[in-house]
Amino acid sequence: MALNASELKVGDTYTERLVEDLKRTQIVQYAGASGDYNPLHTDEVFTTQVAGYPSVFAHGMLTMGMTGRMLTNHVGDGRLSKFGVRFTSQVWPGDTLDSTATVEGLREEGGEHFVDLSVETVNQDGVKVLTGYAAAKVDG
Repeated sequence: MALNASELKVGDTYTERLVEDLKRTQIVQYAGASGDYNPLHTDEVFTTQVAGYPSVFAHGMLTMGMTGRMLTNHVGDGRLSKFGVRFTSQVWPGDTLDSTATVEGLREEGGEHFVDLSVETVNQDGVKVLTGYAAAKVDG
């Protein structure tokens, strides 16, 4: 069901759980799907003994992809016109992520209606791991 501009107001939010207990297997699967085999994401020995991190961690783009899925679940497939993010903290195996989209504005361009959204993804401790923005076409 598509969002309708007449039913939206600034401050409305939509929240969705992206992942509960992120598994190392999911991180490795993403490495395979994306072709990004950076050892920080796949090699525990390198990550802990050479790079000095406590563990491998998820690709930023994995977090962005999961957040993007939340957005398309909310606004509908094929309706996003903008989506940009900033990665603010690492995502570790075992993390649970929740993402919220907040209506920042409604506008009309060329006879089409759009919603402007701010986006925030947090882990189970409330730490922001991603912030960003999105815009989507909505029905009038």
